Amino acid sequence: MTLNPYLLITEDGVTVITPRAEMGQGIHTTLAALVAEELDIAWESVRAEHGPASAAYYNAGALSAGLPFAEYQDSKTHEIVEDAMDVTGKFLGVQITGGSTSTTDAFNKMRKAGAAARHALVEAAAKRLGKPASSLKTEDGFVVAGDGTKLSYQELARDAAGIEPLRDPPLKDPAKWRYLGKSMPRLDMEAKVNGSAQFGIDVRLEGMLYAAVRANPRLGGKMKSFDRSKAEKMPGVKKIVDLGDGVGVIATNTWRAFKAAEAIAIDWGDAPYPGDSTGIFGEIAKAYDAGANSTLRDDGNVESAIADAAEVIEAEYRVPYLAHATMEPMNATAVFKDGKLQVWAGNQAPTLVRDQAAKTAGIDTDAVVVHTPYMGGGFGRRAEYDYSNQAVKLAMAMPGTPVKLTWTREEDTRHDFYRPAAIARMKGVAGAAGPVALKADIAAPSVYRMQSTRVAGFAPPGPDKLLVEGAFDQPYGIPNYQVNGYLSEVAVPIGVWRSVGNSYNGFFHECFMDELAASKGLDPVEMRLKLMAGVHEPSRKVLEAVAEMANWGSPPAKGRGRGVAFTYSFGSPTAQVVEISQQDRGIKIEKVCCAMDVGTALDPRNIDAQIMSAIIYGLSAAVFGEISFENGEVVQSNFHDYDALRMFQAPAIETRILENNHKMGGTGEPGTPPSMPALANAVFELTGKRIRELPLGNSIQFI
Repeated sequence: MTLNPYLLITEDGVTVITPRAEMGQGIHTTLAALVAEELDIAWESVRAEHGPASAAYYNAGALSAGLPFAEYQDSKTHEIVEDAMDVTGKFLGVQITGGSTSTTDAFNKMRKAGAAARHALVEAAAKRLGKPASSLKTEDGFVVAGDGTKLSYQELARDAAGIEPLRDPPLKDPAKWRYLGKSMPRLDMEAKVNGSAQFGIDVRLEGMLYAAVRANPRLGGKMKSFDRSKAEKMPGVKKIVDLGDGVGVIATNTWRAFKAAEAIAIDWGDAPYPGDSTGIFGEIAKAYDAGANSTLRDDGNVESAIADAAEVIEAEYRVPYLAHATMEPMNATAVFKDGKLQVWAGNQAPTLVRDQAAKTAGIDTDAVVVHTPYMGGGFGRRAEYDYSNQAVKLAMAMPGTPVKLTWTREEDTRHDFYRPAAIARMKGVAGAAGPVALKADIAAPSVYRMQSTRVAGFAPPGPDKLLVEGAFDQPYGIPNYQVNGYLSEVAVPIGVWRSVGNSYNGFFHECFMDELAASKGLDPVEMRLKLMAGVHEPSRKVLEAVAEMANWGSPPAKGRGRGVAFTYSFGSPTAQVVEISQQDRGIKIEKVCCAMDVGTALDPRNIDAQIMSAIIYGLSAAVFGEISFENGEVVQSNFHDYDALRMFQAPAIETRILENNHKMGGTGEPGTPPSMPALANAVFELTGKRIRELPLGNSIQFI
């Protein structure tokens, strides 16, 4: 019986519906623990399933992420608007995993689901036993009477389903938590170890055929014509499908589909953006001429402070486009039969996949079933639906036959929705105690507007918070402090990438903070601590903690350098110290210390893993990450030229989780932004080179 959207009880046991994408981050375990805690069931009996695409699993927290407020500042206005987002989220019914919001959005909802179900089960037992509900207790999946009589949840489920659930059931005192706040065994661990876990790329259906695609490498350009004559004669080829902006090949296995797709001669149209990276950056720089889209921070009088200063520090920073580079390339399986459609796709937004699939197939959403298996990485890439829509088109070309589409790694790297390139023009004035003025002018294409246009057909008006997050919303008490955002209209496809705008603004902002400190010979940690004093105490404590972890007060060993950075993002203040060493063959990243305040730590070991993952992701981008363009096409194609830190290059990582913040923050993304500036600041301390453009590996050798 289904007692509520999050709980299914059958004769076989209890299943918690955990409707967020499991991308390796352990979210199914944490969400299941929220329900299990209040339901009072034995952990070893808990099972978790992603569940269907449904408006019931809306994520209001993801909508709130776009609100133009500095999260560390409490305000009644912010609170009112956040509450309104819950109403809006329920109305829109957008089910999405992103913005480090899975636990923060579910924390109350899913605990209440467990508590309400437990209450209904107790009431059902009371009626059956003829005893007052107050005389009964629950224990590991049973309702227990004072005389020792036990009734299992399974045998009570049908009766409980007929009882009106409490809308606002009482929740456990955290002091009595059994599972929350503890490191729980991962529910997906055994299956992933023994190989039985099913990822999207593992889907096998009876009678399945296999597909590959080729789309215009000049992104957004048209396909003028193609010659299929050679490909259609190749072994195993069943059908070649015109996808409009590319072609698909359906064959008897994936390799045959790959090779046949390569054999198709295609005349591609031009890209709707400048042909090379230099031209693209030139277009981004033109945004400064059009005026600011936003000024979300404007403390004091920056212009006057800069005009009156004897010395002004100025710097321009740049970061390139970045790919998501998930280990599992984009893939989806679809079958279209009798006017109904089933889609199997690792995805972060099942309702979006469902709605777009229905639109593509020309059928009602009720006729579409979306299955969301495990996925080998997401990082925001699987919040898109291009690959699943391609699978739908291919399945419609072979009605009744399951068709599994797999992208080549090259297609994946060259047809991403990239993290945008960005430019920051920074000005600052430093006094004897630290910055007295800071002005940041940040120009980049808008992820928010481009993604909204893809999904909804229009770009929302107003200030674009994502463009300047990680810069305008930092808890520093600089008296004259202004952050402006400038929107570029460059047509390179972009999307959300782990930590979104924080990923580049953390680099811009924290490197420039170090420049201001260096201009006056100030200790960068002490300077930041003074700026945070009286502004946001949890942030200050995070910085103190990481300084202690890294033994910042003592000089590094000879041949070593350390750099510090701090970013408040996704509700979690995070500070890092990166230590590097100079070796004969180049620079080695030795160690990273990271302190993060998550407010309430639901699963410390999972949080540790998330922090480590985010650090490696950020350092990989800092050292290697770059998507560049020539002749309108992406240059990079695979891991040989779009690399990541390998195991022998990975530093030792030490983490510390704090719980001083007044509300729960996210954990999946906050570890990425400070990693890049901390490394760049360490390079400056060790070598004296101030590198203002990523990747750092273009300027110095890393080993």
